[in-house]
Amino acid sequence: MGRMTEGIAGTGFVTRRAALAGMAACAVPARAPALGQGGFRFGLTPVFLDNDWQLLELIRAHVREAAGLDLGFVQRRTYKEVVALLLVGEIEAAWLCGWPLLQYPSRMTPLALPVWQGAPLYQSYLIAAEDRDADGLADLRGDIHAYSDPDSNSGYLVTASELVAMGERPEAFFSRSFFTFGHRNVVRAVARRLAQSGSVDGYVYEALAAMEPELVARTRVVWRSEWFGFPPVAVPSAASDTPTVRQFARALFGMEATGPGREALRLLQLDGFAPPEPGAFDSIAVRMARLADRG
Repeated sequence: MGRMTEGIAGTGFVTRRAALAGMAACAVPARAPALGQGGFRFGLTPVFLDNDWQLLELIRAHVREAAGLDLGFVQRRTYKEVVALLLVGEIEAAWLCGWPLLQYPSRMTPLALPVWQGAPLYQSYLIAAEDRDADGLADLRGDIHAYSDPDSNSGYLVTASELVAMGERPEAFFSRSFFTFGHRNVVRAVARRLAQSGSVDGYVYEALAAMEPELVARTRVVWRSEWFGFPPVAVPSAASDTPTVRQFARALFGMEATGPGREALRLLQLDGFAPPEPGAFDSIAVRMARLADRG
């Protein structure tokens, strides 16, 4: 749609008790994973795309029909784990976030960007409970705050870099914070009052509003960021021009050409996939530099 050794303890400002409590509270019923070895291994995390049998089988069927590739899914809990698999050649491609991609600019290449509402762009949202009196990040001081993943642009970097721009220390602004390892789980945490506010992918929030309106109605958007390049499908740079990767790219760009592909796009609420344009992730790079340069 749309990210990885820090984990929860590695942030330094999330207490172990809060982290475990937050993760347990945001857990969703497990579904049988549609995973398989396949000839072309595609990495996923629940941070962006929940593991759903129907959706993954539709993507698998489309890629088989459109490109003749036997697609296998490999799911890990965090962006960091999926990036590691991609860098050592354990998977051929992965659906990541722009921030992890920019951490390894010479070793990973964006292959395709999802197109949502006519453009390959999305925003980060700050959300709070529906009855919360707040008009921006400054009003969330002292909250219990839910993030998605330590390597997520919309689910961590945007908020942390915004706090730096305000002259605040991200590790001290909130009373507590925890990672849910899923944008949907950020929304669930705020809706269920397990967190007072959260940082979430705007595309996921809007998609959830269509699928689970009663859940999203218990929250409200407090602030929206600038636009960013949509979380890309990435491949190792050394393999970016191989025949198999070119086949896979053609399948992504031609999702509307098959019945399974069209149905997968409908479920994802996406228009399709497009080649990445130069500068697609420049706005993320600006926020990375801001966070890295803080005093």
